[in-house]
Parts: sequence; C-alpha cells; structure tokens
Amino acid sequence: MCDFSVAICVYHRDSTELFRLAVESVTKYQSKKPSEVIIVVDGPIHGDLDDYVSSLEKDRLFKVVRLPENLGHAGARQAGLMAASNNLVAIMDADDISVPDRFEKQIKAYEENPHIAVIGGQINEFIGSQDNIVGTRIVPIADADIKKYLKGRCPMNLVTVMFRKDYVQAVGGYQEWFCEEDYYLWIRLAKAGYTFKNLPDNLVNVRVGDEMYRRRGGWKYFKSEAGLQGYMLKHGVISLPRYCFNVLGRFAIQVAMPNKLRGFIFQKLFRK
Repeated sequence: MCDFSVAICVYHRDSTELFRLAVESVTKYQSKKPSEVIIVVDGPIHGDLDDYVSSLEKDRLFKVVRLPENLGHAGARQAGLMAASNNLVAIMDADDISVPDRFEKQIKAYEENPHIAVIGGQINEFIGSQDNIVGTRIVPIADADIKKYLKGRCPMNLVTVMFRKDYVQAVGGYQEWFCEEDYYLWIRLAKAGYTFKNLPDNLVNVRVGDEMYRRRGGWKYFKSEAGLQGYMLKHGVISLPRYCFNVLGRFAIQVAMPNKLRGFIFQKLFRK
C-alpha cells in the first residue's frame, strides 16, 4: 500500500518553468517519494516544453503518455489513471506546488484506513510568489461532512487528492463533463457508498488569477454546473428546493456578475 503513482497532465499552453517547478515539488522535494510519475501530454506540444518532457522520459521514474490530440481534462486524467502501475494515484496540476510532506501525510492516512476512496486536503491560493497568499480553500474533513457539503459545492480540492484506482474505475473513471469532471466523479463515488477524507493540512499551493475567475463564469460554465445539479436532483442526491437554490446562486455569480466582482466574491466569501 506504500507505493503510489502521481499523474500530471500538461498541454501546449502550460509554462515550461512552472511545469518544472510542479514536477520537482512532487519528486525532488517530497519527504515521501512516488514510485512513478505519469506525465500525460494532452495533444501536441512544441519548443522548450517538449524538450523538458523529452528529458524526463530518460529517467525511469517517469512514464510519459503522449496523446495525439488534445482530449481535455477528462480524457487526459483517464489516460493517466489507466497508465498508473499502482492502485494509489495522486493528482497534480502542471503549475501548482505540492508541499514537501504532502504524500507522507496521505500515505500515513491510507495506512491507517486503506479502504478510503479519496484523501484530499486544503489549499492555499497565491498570485505570483508562494508568499503572496490571497486565499485558502477550506473543505470539510469527515466523510459525513464531505457528503453534506457535496450537495452544494465540490467537496474536494482536486489538485490535493490521492485516490484508489480500483474504486474510481468501478464507477466509470473520469468522464466528460465540461469543467466539472472531478465534481462529477465525487458524486458518483458518493452515490456508490465510498468513503472520503480530507486532511486538515494545506497540501498544495495553487496559482490563481483573473484567468481562473474567467473560467468560472459565462453561459457555458453555468450550463455545465446547472446540468450537474440536475444530475444530482435526478439521482436523489439533492431535493428540488436545494436544486433551485444552487442553480439560482450559480446564475447570479457565473452569468450576471462581471469577472472582477466574481474574483472579489470568491476571495471574500468562498475563501478563508
């Protein structure tokens, strides 16, 4: 149960330098190191980024999966999951920084309870330098609280999670749902009766900025989230009043609100 894989997706718009820092944060600087790191190249990449990925291929620690075309988050995440040799798989993004004892804490939690499906943690959000923390996204710790929170918002910080591959595959793995593939996966795992846990510690420092808030707005994003709320209503996860409350709140923030105000609301109301 101690061996684990790390899966990172990268595509042509990612920064080579930020990707290098992300990779080093899950390898060189970890107190508990993975037995393999899967790099999923989501479509063609060029220049320095391709050179760096090619250099990683020479190291036996890394397994590089090159997708011929850009599949997006769900397809790339699923490709990484399928390539994992270990049953425990940790997720990492291409421009964030895992704290040095992230995996040590998660493996300890799995050793204490190997039947947990997903173990995540808290995140600090920063702009520019890791010292410039602009928010902390706090998610509930206990399984019952996580499943209650799931009725209104995504209960796991995706970039912090380590999960059991067999459990995730049992509910269909990563499936396409625009910008909500992770939330959709947690809902399916919860419906199937699997157990969740979040550690109280900060596990990953996450880069944020105007681009992140733009991604969390607009009609396409709203329709995707509203559709996911409809899925939860249809499958008895939430009630009709809760569905209406969730959808109206999302419309106000994601459609009616300008980007700068949306960023202010996220930082002041949805972050510590």
